[in-house]
Amino acid sequence: MTDVPMVNAEQVSKNFGSNEVLKGITLEVKRGEVLCLVGPSGSGKSTFLRCINHLERVDAGRLSVDGVLVGYEERDDKLYELKPNVAARQRRDIGMVFQRFNLFPHMTALENIIEAPMKVKGTAKAAAVARGKELLDRVGLAEKADAYPAHLSGGQQQRVAIARALAMDPKLMLFDEPTSALDPELVGDVLEVMKQLAASGMTMIVVTHEMGFAREVADSLVFMDGGVVVESGDPAEVLANPQHQRTKAFLSKVL
Repeated sequence: MTDVPMVNAEQVSKNFGSNEVLKGITLEVKRGEVLCLVGPSGSGKSTFLRCINHLERVDAGRLSVDGVLVGYEERDDKLYELKPNVAARQRRDIGMVFQRFNLFPHMTALENIIEAPMKVKGTAKAAAVARGKELLDRVGLAEKADAYPAHLSGGQQQRVAIARALAMDPKLMLFDEPTSALDPELVGDVLEVMKQLAASGMTMIVVTHEMGFAREVADSLVFMDGGVVVESGDPAEVLANPQHQRTKAFLSKVL
């Protein structure tokens, strides 16, 4: 099964009322690959990311993760939406890190990390704590296990959020502009954790404005605008030598 792409999107469309946000997105992400999605605000990048773990339902097309349809099952050549609890089970294997950290404010960093493995997977507390401490160490926050989110910087909170996502042992990690809410001097620590994650072989899709990160870490770069994939390819090539006028116009503003 290793030749099955980790993510396969075929003509994925999504509407919010009369607003067609995704207009037939087709792309695939191989196992162990890092894909960066770039483009102007409102181009559909975050919506596409949310469709991958069925936080948003697709209106047309097909999306599969690791060879399995996300959020739907197929019967007699028709797609039927899965019940919420079944879709939630699929979501356990997909880690997501949001722009806003979404940590539980009344829980310490360690408690935030161990909550889902214990409640969702039934992991014993001792095992969850041991793994949680290991993950905090991995994101450079071993000494912050007992700190509450209010006492952590934005960058530290985001690294706890990454550790929390990793605690579920996901096969795929989705990052939705993970550094855009951070002060500039805190961005580097979060990107460093993401670089290490990529180096470990984690399959990642990253919506980002950090072009340096995309150039250095991504295996492929997709430029989206107006709900379509305008251009995709090797990051260094797309960034240095964009083929489409829309890509050139966008990159001229951000590079």
